[in-house]
Amino acid sequence: MLAKRTTIREALNDPKLLGNALPGYSWRAWRILLIAAMGEALSDEERAIFTAFTGRDCEPGAQVDEFWGIAGRRSGKTRAAGTLAAYVATLCNHEYLASGERASIPIMAASQVQANKAFQAVLGVLEDSPVLTKQIESSNSETIRLRSRVDIEVRPANYRTIRGITSPLAIGDEVAFWSTDEGAANSDADILNAVRPALATSGGLLWVISSPWAKRGELYETFKASYGAEGDPAILVAKGASREFNETLPQKVVARAFARDSVRAASEYAGEFADGVTNLLDRVVVEAATDRGVIERPPELGIRYVAFADPAGGSGQDSFTLAIAHVEHDRAIIDVVAERRPKFSPDAVIADDFAPLLGRYGITSITTDRYAAEFNRDAWRRAGIDPKPSSLTASELFASLVPTINSGQVRLTENARLTQQLCGLERYASGGGREKIGHPRGKHDDIANSVAGAVYLALRKPIQRFALAGVKVLMDERSFEYF
Repeated sequence: MLAKRTTIREALNDPKLLGNALPGYSWRAWRILLIAAMGEALSDEERAIFTAFTGRDCEPGAQVDEFWGIAGRRSGKTRAAGTLAAYVATLCNHEYLASGERASIPIMAASQVQANKAFQAVLGVLEDSPVLTKQIESSNSETIRLRSRVDIEVRPANYRTIRGITSPLAIGDEVAFWSTDEGAANSDADILNAVRPALATSGGLLWVISSPWAKRGELYETFKASYGAEGDPAILVAKGASREFNETLPQKVVARAFARDSVRAASEYAGEFADGVTNLLDRVVVEAATDRGVIERPPELGIRYVAFADPAGGSGQDSFTLAIAHVEHDRAIIDVVAERRPKFSPDAVIADDFAPLLGRYGITSITTDRYAAEFNRDAWRRAGIDPKPSSLTASELFASLVPTINSGQVRLTENARLTQQLCGLERYASGGGREKIGHPRGKHDDIANSVAGAVYLALRKPIQRFALAGVKVLMDERSFEYF
């Protein structure tokens, strides 16, 4: 159990400390859950709200070991976690630290972007306090170094890098979208099991927050085991809809989400786990289709190649990807997968990287993602490549990939990110009954989309053998990545 210099209730009520972090009536649910999780008493009115979210008649009465907050989007869960991080880092004692040792509060998420949002929430809470802001010794984009000998850090959700730290608090953000595949090298269970020992010396907390999604993984299993009165007293699970936590969220936002896709909206705003969400591809099948040690296949005379690209703007989080394939004995063979990660100029990627690559394979036209049909069209043409929009959506391309890869008609190059994206693809029936396929929130499918498109093109088009006159069979290293 952490040693407090002041109670969290006192801190939340003091404008010089955390009084500006979760102010007013709309934040009362999160204030109550923070107070209860830290082992402090609730009033009768607060207890009724606590019961509504946790299914338990009364507060724990002692600091819990783990808190799992299952809440919809825009519910304020990230801000609440940031407030707790600021409290633990600055208003709890850290006498458990050895001489010269520093404690770490890791913020882990499925993506760097998501982790940075939580990190910025902590920084904002500290800077809003006239007292706690003075505890900041230094800060950069990944670490807040405090005079209390605690570092608040953005950490990748990786079981290897989280080992060896001493921590009074570990935050797992949007864990429903971490990998739940037992065969994955970095599953949600692996990460959480790696971080729990780091909390032992300090008596710290594991604080997990997420909107729900599929009925699998650590979030769902913990909900089943510990929500309600029969759950482990040391593990507190709270669950609620977005507007139950945050009544300032406009109802029209929720209504529009349900009109678009009721299944996803039930997860994202109603706080309900979704039925029927399954992985599109089995990891065993994807790995069996991968030629180990083959990073790229050089062009050969007499083979007709096809290419598919998934463009991106270069300023966001999406990669610009391209895949080249050919047919051999009725099988689609992926030859090269190229990815350029942001930040980049898409026109420069086309002119300097992708067009020369296509030229080596004798390719003069390319099919692009359907929703990016007009994107960089002129840049492709200036580079001597004729762009054509895909007749299928990404979801339809992924669906077409399933029977071909399951039947052994596809050979992939070795690419860890491709494997990760293919194994992460999910399928579910939307509210209207239409099947949807895509990546989980916080993940990407840029490489998988290009590969699925190239496979479709290779198996769909009649293949004509011809000589690639004047094509040099050379692969030079570029600033982007060949896989």
